[in-house]
Amino acid sequence: MKSSIILVVEPDNSRAESLAAALTFMGYEPRRVGHDDVDGVAAMAVFVGSIGGNDALSVAMGPLGAKASKLPLLVAADAPMAAELVAINEHRGAELVEFPLRYARLAAALRTFEALADEANANRRFVGASAPMQRINNLIRQVAPFDSSVLVLGESGTGKELVARTIHDCSPRADKPFIAINCGAIPAELLESELFGHEKGAFTGAINTRKGRFELAEGGTLFLDEIGDMSLPMQVKLLRVLQERTFERVGGNKPQRCDVRIIAATHRNLEQSIQNGIFREDLFYRLNVFPVEMPPLRERLDDLSSLIGEFNHRLAARGLGNVRFSGQALSALRGYAWPGNVRELSNLVERMAILLPHGEIRAADLPEKYRGASVVEDICGAALLAYMEEQPVIADTYANGNDAATLPAGGLDLKDHLAGIEIGLIRQALDSANGVVAHAAKLLRVQRTTLVEKLRKYGLNDAVQITA
Repeated sequence: MKSSIILVVEPDNSRAESLAAALTFMGYEPRRVGHDDVDGVAAMAVFVGSIGGNDALSVAMGPLGAKASKLPLLVAADAPMAAELVAINEHRGAELVEFPLRYARLAAALRTFEALADEANANRRFVGASAPMQRINNLIRQVAPFDSSVLVLGESGTGKELVARTIHDCSPRADKPFIAINCGAIPAELLESELFGHEKGAFTGAINTRKGRFELAEGGTLFLDEIGDMSLPMQVKLLRVLQERTFERVGGNKPQRCDVRIIAATHRNLEQSIQNGIFREDLFYRLNVFPVEMPPLRERLDDLSSLIGEFNHRLAARGLGNVRFSGQALSALRGYAWPGNVRELSNLVERMAILLPHGEIRAADLPEKYRGASVVEDICGAALLAYMEEQPVIADTYANGNDAATLPAGGLDLKDHLAGIEIGLIRQALDSANGVVAHAAKLLRVQRTTLVEKLRKYGLNDAVQITA
């Protein structure tokens, strides 16, 4: 059952009461930290109000313990360091709200947190019983109890962060923070500050002392995503921290010890990067204690149906309709190369759920690049059968093996032949519908979007009313 409890960290009594009234009206249960009993409470989010000082947040949320580091944050826009709080905590969900409270803004933020909770629960489930996934599950189960560094390898979209989160959740550090950072998404000149933090005045714009990801992950797990994109100077600094387990904030000279488990991931071939001189060999061996290589989707196609079912489940939690894929559609998907892997499949299922909610997806309904050879039977065959139902004389001719269906002595290109039939039927339907695509689609018993794509493919859209 979902939690409806919102923890409130707000010293201003009038603002705390105003927020509590709004949350209660919306069906949530506010619990004020320092006033109400919050021990052992399973909360949905934390509201952070007008607390002051750099360490005020950690002091105020101290009674919550380690669980506070995993909850989404609602941050008052006028709170000290509000923007910084949102930026630091974006990985777990963080939203700004203004006073006086606006119902629509507060409701939207809380709906976002509910969706994040549903997605987090779903995303932490490995789906599929194929041999490659059984191997991955076995590796995770073996390495999770230990603090050994893990290097997750694999193409983009294969679920490398999911592996890292699962290892953390199955480890003795599960009740401590899991902090992720994308090393390739942060400019090299800012990455040092993001990882190690900085002191006030360390550089232009450093108006306050700030903790880095190593400090935020203390006792837990630090996930270094896209480690292969890290610059060589930063690799040197990271290697030193991994060797000595100490670091210094930018602009500081006080060594700080750290106790974090390191899990790194990359889609690059690091051994090739070493040969190219863009990745340090000593750092590679420091990280590559326990490698886990994620299989691409094209190597685990047996999981296709299970993955689609899982994505349908997640979409239903977000209010989208489930979709079913016909046998021919699934056959077409199995023939596709899936360069975007599981992430690409997830995006496709969501797109189909928007276009054809609660419907059956045929090969003809798929975007063209996914259709493959099976689309000939699914599109041309469906159009031909629909036309024959309206023209029983032609149907009898084909069924009786007369000249209209006779195979030429030299054979023929079936795909081109059926495409020619399809073009003829589409032209007749457009003529009957006076060029109105929506009406022509009804005559052909196909979706309007499918017909539009076919018109573009065959160059027939110049003389029709596409927008009609």
